[in-house]
Amino acid sequence: MPVLVVGAGTVGSALATLLAGRGDTVTLVSRSGRGPATPGVRCVPADAADADALAGHARGVSAVVSCVNPGPYQDWEARWPPVAAALLAVAERSGAVLVTLSNLYGYGPVDGPLHRDLPPAATGNKGRLRARLWQEALAAHEAGRVRVTEVRASDFIGPTVPRAGGLLRRYADAALRGRTVWAFGDPDVPHAFSYVPDVARTLAAVAGDGRAWGLPWHVPSPPERSVRQTLTDLVAAAPASLPAPRVRRVPRPLLTAGAAVVPVLRELGEVLWQTERPFLLDASATTSTFGLRPTPWEEVVATTARGWAGAPMTAADGDGGSARAADDPRLR
Repeated sequence: MPVLVVGAGTVGSALATLLAGRGDTVTLVSRSGRGPATPGVRCVPADAADADALAGHARGVSAVVSCVNPGPYQDWEARWPPVAAALLAVAERSGAVLVTLSNLYGYGPVDGPLHRDLPPAATGNKGRLRARLWQEALAAHEAGRVRVTEVRASDFIGPTVPRAGGLLRRYADAALRGRTVWAFGDPDVPHAFSYVPDVARTLAAVAGDGRAWGLPWHVPSPPERSVRQTLTDLVAAAPASLPAPRVRRVPRPLLTAGAAVVPVLRELGEVLWQTERPFLLDASATTSTFGLRPTPWEEVVATTARGWAGAPMTAADGDGGSARAADDPRLR
């Protein structure tokens, strides 16, 4: 089927490669116009907030998949609503289903696993924003104007996640160089991580299945591991022999002091709850409906360690191996 993918970061590139590999025709939009050099993928430049520009690329497509991130945390409130409105308008004009890649912020702090039936209870601006954008899209769906669905992932792991792609990658860069890791929150609580190829497979599944529409779906993810356990696994799987990672917790007073002068630290405080208590993900609805299961943790670790340690990737590394981050891929 013809698909418009907006955003050529880690997940957008992996999704475009996956779709093209199964015979779909893919137009991949990014601000730069760059993307994976894959047969069947046409890379074009456009602004994700420009509905008219996007509409020109959406003619005849069956699905519009948003893998876009419009900027750093401190810019979300200004940049996300215009992008979301443009994508909704494009899907409505074209008649395509709108699939949005999102995160888990909208649920807010909870005790127990995060499942899709939880009400939105975010305590911070970023979580409330993501919940509001979903509710606006869902209202349009229920009004019969458009068909929508949303895929919610946790923090990304995978060989193509770039150095700006999240805290885990930053921690791993230090651990894979034998340096001390300074972690925010508690490095010993279990935490869900979403493998990029699994995120792409979930997006591809919901884009072409009417059972998905009007509902959110969680990415099936491997059993939760703490940051310390994950870094230990990555170091053990790295091509070079390395010492076990030294992981230290950033003192909360130091983080509070830094937040007074560093904008990103100020924004991080709002979502720090995700690192201070077990962050568990229930994706059973996705598995029971679409038959999707997470990639085994051993494979996740092996491919990620090779990619992050700088070793060449091979065809055996799966869907993520041929995708590259053309633009800022961060969702969180």
